[in-house]
Amino acid sequence: MRTARITAAVAGVVMLAGLTACGDKDGGNKAGGDAGGNGSPVQAAVAALRTASEKTGAEKSAKAETTTRSGQATQTMKSEMDWSEGMRMNVEMAGKGGLGGGKPMKAVYTPEAAFLNLGGGKSWLKYDYNVMAEKSTIYALLKDQMQNSNPSRSVGLVIASGKAKKTGTEDVRGVQATHYTATFDAAELTRMQTSENFSDKDMKALEESYKQSGIKNQTLDLWIGPGDLLVKKAEKTQSNVGLVESTTYYSDYGTKVTVQEPPASQVTDGSKIGAGAVGGGLKG
Repeated sequence: MRTARITAAVAGVVMLAGLTACGDKDGGNKAGGDAGGNGSPVQAAVAALRTASEKTGAEKSAKAETTTRSGQATQTMKSEMDWSEGMRMNVEMAGKGGLGGGKPMKAVYTPEAAFLNLGGGKSWLKYDYNVMAEKSTIYALLKDQMQNSNPSRSVGLVIASGKAKKTGTEDVRGVQATHYTATFDAAELTRMQTSENFSDKDMKALEESYKQSGIKNQTLDLWIGPGDLLVKKAEKTQSNVGLVESTTYYSDYGTKVTVQEPPASQVTDGSKIGAGAVGGGLKG
């Protein structure tokens, strides 16, 4: 059960902040700027999304609520995040049907390590990304995301795809938001979701893990609300386990967020648990 909870926590947080959708270094603006031709619907969508990417990224902090479903399993996560100097997050999560055994769990994420509170003696397990990246590709991906990403990168990925489509205006938790969508195949997803700092070795491992997982495509939907801020993101991914759906709501942009590592006296080195306890299907 502990293994399942760790796997769920690490894999889930990669999706939590929209972090799987990085785009390139400039947020996809260059690729999107040439898409669709001058005055086309795609070009109009790109222009609006570029503004949303800039406004969202500039806020530097926010709160988020995420629900991820895979078959009969459901994981919920609430977080507050600050990306002024890399991504830092306080997270509370719970799951049922296989993800976490129904017990709530707290976690702290920094650009260097993840700390998971599973209860017991020394209540926090520390996972140093550099150490764990040697055992599981998901930690190499998590390190890349936590050091280089923020929610605006989901917008950047849609821009960079050249496939952005505006589908209308909808109500999202009481505010009017414009809905955009794009679909990527597995090759595009692998190439576009990491930053330029991601190594060739880790890229090959990630490509192989996607192949083994049977990931075929992903659809990314974004809702841009008042102030040109991202208020909702939904991802749908097809794989060997079927359809995996994740929906995140963003709020409280600009809120003050304080993220502190647990006291050293309460921390155990989680890397000693072994690679079999982490990473799920993303193994290096």
